[in-house]
Amino acid sequence: MKGKYYFLVGDSTSGKTFFSMTCMAEATRNENFKDYDLIYDNVEDGMLMDIQRLFGAEVERRIEPPSTDDDGLPVYSETIEEFYYHLDDRIKTGRPFIYVLDSMDGLSSEAEGKKFGEQKKAHRGGKESKGSYGDGKAKKNSSGLRKALSGIRDTGSILIIIAQTRDILDAQMFGPKKTRSGGHALKFYATAEIWTALGGQIKRQVRGRQRKIGDKIRIRLKKNRVTGKLHEVWAAIYPSYGVDDIGSNIDYLLAEKWWTKAGQTVKAKEFDLELQREKLVREIESSPKKVTRLQRIVGRCWKEIEDACALDREGRY
Repeated sequence: MKGKYYFLVGDSTSGKTFFSMTCMAEATRNENFKDYDLIYDNVEDGMLMDIQRLFGAEVERRIEPPSTDDDGLPVYSETIEEFYYHLDDRIKTGRPFIYVLDSMDGLSSEAEGKKFGEQKKAHRGGKESKGSYGDGKAKKNSSGLRKALSGIRDTGSILIIIAQTRDILDAQMFGPKKTRSGGHALKFYATAEIWTALGGQIKRQVRGRQRKIGDKIRIRLKKNRVTGKLHEVWAAIYPSYGVDDIGSNIDYLLAEKWWTKAGQTVKAKEFDLELQREKLVREIESSPKKVTRLQRIVGRCWKEIEDACALDREGRY
């Protein structure tokens, strides 16, 4: 949804960057976003993938850093303060944008830098520096997000903040095992909080050996202001391809027994096809109309399940 902020949290290599870049790619194919600036704040300097091959030439052409220096070189945020300055600059242009921060964990802060300097000076002077680092991100996020949200709403922009999970070392048996940094505001102001996790490897036999070619990713909603429903879905990601929307949709229909499988053959009733999964994927992706049809079939299956789960009672009011 336009005018909203989304929080994407996940384990390492669980597809956070792939999913956010896929949002950019979908925006380039959608007329509703033709005038949007696509901003990728590459804090971690970690996205070294082939953008054109994975996400298309239009994404490579339109994507830009938050700012550039006098030589035209990209300038990415290094501190939490710089991130909110860059975000504010974009809002003040009045142009709509999709802004991806990758990631919150890669940002330092002015307070952290100051404390490092104090400790370095004290150490080399043979003294002891008091206090701990304390990066101050939670406080900055509380005030920075509150200030930015009205501008994001007014321009119809989209903000996606990526964060890394952290293990809870003293986790209780039935308590959460993962957490993340940055403070409560990151969740409080989000329209949706989405968590990704590795759910298994996808392998293929090549030259007589099983080789990993992708990952199964579990995607969970931990907050949803749109409907309040906290769903969980699965998707496949291949480093050589990206997010496999078609294959994941086929797997969903099979899991919900909307389609059936006999041996290695998938019976896709609406297409009047009985093919092996990989051949069915290729058949559907051969035509944009077939892709759209598959998405609508998944939509019907999803809605049928939602309707069956709803209480059949008169509204209270």
